[in-house]
Amino acid sequence: MPMRPVAAALGIPPAVDRLYRQVYAGSGTSVDEVARSLLRSREELLDELAPMIRGGVVRVGDDDVLHVAPPAESLAMMLAEETRKISAATARLEGLARALPFLGESGTGRGTESDASQIDGEVLATGDVPGQLVQWIEETSGELLFLRPDQWRMPSESTMFQATSGAVRAGRSVRAIYPARALQEAPDVLIGRARVGEQIRVVPEVHTRLAVVGTGRAMIPDPPGVANDRRLVIRQGGLVEMLVAYFDALWDTAAAVPRLESGDARPDLRRLLLTQLAAGAKDEQIARTLGMSLRTVRRRIHGLMSDLGVDTRFAAGVEAVRRGWI
Repeated sequence: MPMRPVAAALGIPPAVDRLYRQVYAGSGTSVDEVARSLLRSREELLDELAPMIRGGVVRVGDDDVLHVAPPAESLAMMLAEETRKISAATARLEGLARALPFLGESGTGRGTESDASQIDGEVLATGDVPGQLVQWIEETSGELLFLRPDQWRMPSESTMFQATSGAVRAGRSVRAIYPARALQEAPDVLIGRARVGEQIRVVPEVHTRLAVVGTGRAMIPDPPGVANDRRLVIRQGGLVEMLVAYFDALWDTAAAVPRLESGDARPDLRRLLLTQLAAGAKDEQIARTLGMSLRTVRRRIHGLMSDLGVDTRFAAGVEAVRRGWI
């Protein structure tokens, strides 16, 4: 809202960003006065400000005076709201496993018009997971989404690489999120995937495997995580849509690695470090998560604080948001 790059990253339309700046200039004056200055009626202004009022960015006092939170505070509110949304999406994903007794332990579990309690999907304890995914890719159209906490370590890497490469050649979008350590452990794998057209982003940690194929098929471990003994095969439209929303929320917070296609697997460590600092992670945890030495982590954090001209980690987070770094 206050800074266009951050507003755009948070999905704030330019018109809303512009309105914020206009009313911020009039903070401390009456609603009617601000409305007149913007050539709006009182009702029109309050209607446009409704989302900001609900979010706490704008407040109308008992004396009818408009109070607008300053930019840093507004950004903190918006980031807190985005964090809440991501946490809610994570909770829904975890709740999915608890809700899936309706799928049944065997059979296809396909619902019928006469049995509205059935959900379309099943729980599988055995089977060829890569083969199933390859078959889905061949049978469907639409985007492919993957969370890959450890794909590069698995014997199925070559099979999945061929399948996703073919999907890209057929004009399909393939997006995958990896943990930051993949850039240290398997740079050649990520470079190869990027060169064939897979869109790659990294986050500090990927907590579960996930595959969404097209608009109607998804597979996650049961329970969500990296174990692969039991899998939830989901075809129910609403559940697949929820998993896509979870993936998109994570994608929006992930860091791009723009040099992958040219053969350079260095991530935007600045953003990853700032994300970890904003989450309150300790140096030792950051080092483990990003696959770096503790000394390197501390040196880079010190360098970031120096670049930002701040003395504390909290201030570094605020200044990084102001500059549009995260």
